[in-house]
Amino acid sequence: MSFLAGWRLLLLVGPLALVVGYRVAERSRRKAAVRFTSVDLLASVAPRRPGWQRHVPAIALLGALVVLVLGFARPTWDVRTPKQRATVVLTLDTSASMTADDVAPTRLAAAQAQAQTFAQALPAGLQLGLVAFDQNAQMLVAPTADRSTVLAAIHHLQVGGGTATGDAISLALNAITALPPGADGKPAPAAIVLMSDGAPTIGRGDQSPMQAVDAAAVSAKQAGVGISTIAFGTQNGSVTVQGHVVGVPSDPATMSRIAAESGGQSFTAETAKQLKSVYDQIGRSVGYDVHRTEITAWFTGIGLALAMLAAIAALLWSPRLV
Repeated sequence: MSFLAGWRLLLLVGPLALVVGYRVAERSRRKAAVRFTSVDLLASVAPRRPGWQRHVPAIALLGALVVLVLGFARPTWDVRTPKQRATVVLTLDTSASMTADDVAPTRLAAAQAQAQTFAQALPAGLQLGLVAFDQNAQMLVAPTADRSTVLAAIHHLQVGGGTATGDAISLALNAITALPPGADGKPAPAAIVLMSDGAPTIGRGDQSPMQAVDAAAVSAKQAGVGISTIAFGTQNGSVTVQGHVVGVPSDPATMSRIAAESGGQSFTAETAKQLKSVYDQIGRSVGYDVHRTEITAWFTGIGLALAMLAAIAALLWSPRLV
């Protein structure tokens, strides 16, 4: 929760001062009553009063003042609404390093499970596409609202050699830019979610692997398509190739670079649980719009209710309102 006129919260000094004044007044009443040494006279001057009930009117009134001040500061609340017209292309690394078992049971199996959960959690109206890449990038599913097709394609992912990250980003971006604009002539909001466990190894033409990645990320930014990257796996991952153990550490630096160059966000996940958490965060950002709604009326209503409670309690337990 935030406030559009936060400086007005300074008025909370008023209720705080009243609390202090109330405590001082209570002590003064007790001292005045004790001055009478005659028990009979004390009973007539300071008759028995209700216990905790006598404080209810004051507490309710002070609560009403606090809530009304909060309302006067114009509180707001962020409300998420599902996007009805947006596109996300899930771009998954299926290189041989994804067979590493530093993430149980393997990186690929964990990635498949969490990618399916991610796909199912997205709003129904959002279009989802799937790109897989090893030495080549393949558009397995063009952006569609049919989740079953995407889920089946994720389930049947296979590993291969190489890591053509630049090609994968370009292919995902082409799928997004090929979509027809809306009735207003503007393209729908779109994002690429890129998950990879290692550095790119395949370039494009005369470009090195990193040059290809940089060029693709810049193109995505120019098109207004942010890339949310996930560096998956640990620094201790390894695979066995022809009887030799080869280290396949994750590469968060490259993933962070891609996100920064495209205007997206970067994440790191070393376990299946962390990967799920990352997908949850990305799903909330790419699948929902956040609208700031002013909720002053709620606070006004609560303040009035507390004020009425103070009046009712005073009539029941005290001859005065405070």
